[in-house]
Amino acid sequence: MEVFAEFLARIDNPQHRERTEEVFAWVTKKFPNLIPKIAWNQPMFTDHDTFIIGFSAAKHHLAVAPEKAGINRFSDEIVQAGYDHTKELVRIRWDGPVDFSLLEKMIEFNILDKADCSTFWRK
Repeated sequence: MEVFAEFLARIDNPQHRERTEEVFAWVTKKFPNLIPKIAWNQPMFTDHDTFIIGFSAAKHHLAVAPEKAGINRFSDEIVQAGYDHTKELVRIRWDGPVDFSLLEKMIEFNILDKADCSTFWRK
């Protein structure tokens, strides 16, 4: 994941960097057709030039951004997983587990829901 090397290098805490690398590697392995890229200084994965999911690292959490539609669709499951969220992102605390099954559902939802999308963001 050379494309994310510079972003990862800026994460000072080694455990946070390792967790982020783990998530990126999982997405790459689980969804090999997605394209990893950096846009707006944030790592993300795209499909046919449309945004699928993005990430950012904060002091207390890894932020996952599946767009507002992804948050709305999985809001109850996000809360059940023990995550805090806003309209646009999910906060996975560094000291908590990553719910990879929920992450998989959000990514699959965006891939299917945006299959015919011709823009980067949903309209």
